[in-house]
Parts: sequence; structure tokens; C-alpha cells
Amino acid sequence: MTDTTDNDTSGAKEPKQGLHPRNRFRTRYDFAQLTKACPALAAFVSPNAHGDESVDYANPAAVLALNQALLKQAYGLQHWEVPPGHLYPPIPGRSDYIHHLADLLSGGTTPPKGRCVRILDIGTGANCIYPIIGASEYGWRFVSTETDPTACRWARKLVVSNKGLSPLIEVRTQTSLNECFKGVVKPGEVFAASMCNPPFHSSAAEAAASSQRKVHHLSGKKPLEPALNFGGKNGELWCEGGELGFVRRMIAQSAEIPGTCRWFTSLVSKSAHLQPLQRYLRQAGAAEVKVIDMAQGQKKSRVLAWTFLTHAEG
Repeated sequence: MTDTTDNDTSGAKEPKQGLHPRNRFRTRYDFAQLTKACPALAAFVSPNAHGDESVDYANPAAVLALNQALLKQAYGLQHWEVPPGHLYPPIPGRSDYIHHLADLLSGGTTPPKGRCVRILDIGTGANCIYPIIGASEYGWRFVSTETDPTACRWARKLVVSNKGLSPLIEVRTQTSLNECFKGVVKPGEVFAASMCNPPFHSSAAEAAASSQRKVHHLSGKKPLEPALNFGGKNGELWCEGGELGFVRRMIAQSAEIPGTCRWFTSLVSKSAHLQPLQRYLRQAGAAEVKVIDMAQGQKKSRVLAWTFLTHAEG
């Protein structure tokens, strides 16, 4: 799936509304520089309805080439690709989660950098995007977990094929679809934080309808066939109980291992889910709960963060 809600539509250089101040993708895309970094992108660049250089965000090949150019220009990443049918993530929005997580860990001071900061990425996907950005921006070490065997193999391939990532990113296979931590976190391991982009939908039909709406919005045409051939795999798009059910399970499981992470975090796409999740966190005994708002243009999301440790313990 190509999630285009925070993608660019112009070659101008004004900052994009709402993105984190440290987000290096917050200015509008300079396609001249991007095609210089990744010549393959040039085949997909053309003027949009406003006369600005852009790409067709309904075309997965165009979004793949754009992501490759962004990652190469920003971090020197030489190899980035995902297998057919897996998610093509919007790079600016993924980067924002990393920067807001750095602010959370900083406690109001300078964001921490280096290998001493260990992050647990739950459901890293074939694109391995959060560990790649976090390792590149801050030098953090990541343990990345994934249930899909193909996604695991692909994420490991991305790590080993890009110089400098192997010492910082370890991909572990999670064999249970219902567990977030058990089976992948080793005894005695501790992390500065966990992060997760949970599946949004509660069924394959709901995910397919959402994908079709996105294709229609981007192209102005109704898809001739189900749009999931354009989108992500089931584990990336939907799960039993949808986003609310997934995060509730994560909260319950985090309460069983309260000292494993200084902060547990997850994206929450639907604002209506915040109130029941915050209530559930109080019931689970969280010592502190934070909601970090994020916005990219008209799209709004948020990071829900909780800890079971007091300031003295942390």
C-alpha cells in the first residue's frame, strides 16, 4: 500500500504544515535534487494540475522510486525496496514518529543519541523503515520484530545490504500473532522505548474498502478490481479487533513486564480510541500517560505513550 496522506505535491521549498522541526523532509520535495540522487525517479516526475513537479501517488512504482530517492539523498541509503504487496510507507510521517520519540526520551533536554539507546520496534514490516530512520538520524540500536516470514527476510536483507546498519538493527521473528513482547524479548533485556504502527482495520473487507477509497481519491477513478493488490499484507493492514483491540492487548502485555521499557508507545490513528485506551491504561496501573499530537497537513495522528515507572525508578 502507498499511504500518501503526508506526501508532497509541489516542488516549492516552504515547510510542510505540522511536521516536526527536526524532520529533514519537512520542506517540499526538490525533485531536481532527488532525481540527481536517484535517476530512476525522473521517469515518474511530471507537472501536476497546478503546474508543479510531482509524481503520481496512486502509482506504487512512482512512490517506491520517490522513497528510494528520499532515503538515498537524506541518509546515503543505497538499497531500499519491499516485496510486491507490502507497504510503501510515507517517509515524512514515519520520520516524525522517530523525532517525537527522541523528544520523549530527552526529558526536555538534548535528544539522546548513540548505541546506548535501545528501541523495540513491534511489527517492523518488510520496509524496516523506523529502524532505518532511527539508526540513521540518532545512531540508536533497534530490535525489530515481525510475524510475517517474508517481511522478516526482506527486512534483514535491507539491513545487511546497507553499510552501517548491521551493528544497529536486529530483526527477530515473532511466531505468535497475539503477542507483542513474549517470544522476542530476551530475559533481562531493557529498552529505552518500544514503538509500533498497529494495523488500523478489523477485517480484510474493511482494509480493502479503505484501499479502494485511497486509489479513487488519488486517481479520480474507481478501481476495477480489489485494491489490496495495491496495498499491504493482512498483518500490516488489519487484525482481530482492529487498532483498538491491538493496542489494548499491547497495554495488557506491557503491564506484565513493566520494567522492560522506560516508555511503551504506539501510534493511534483514530482520536475516538484515545479515551478508552487511556481508561484502560489507568486500570492497568500506568504511572504516567502522554499523548503526543502529530500532523502532516490535514492528516492528524498521535503517539500514545505510557510508563509503569516513576521518575525515581526511570
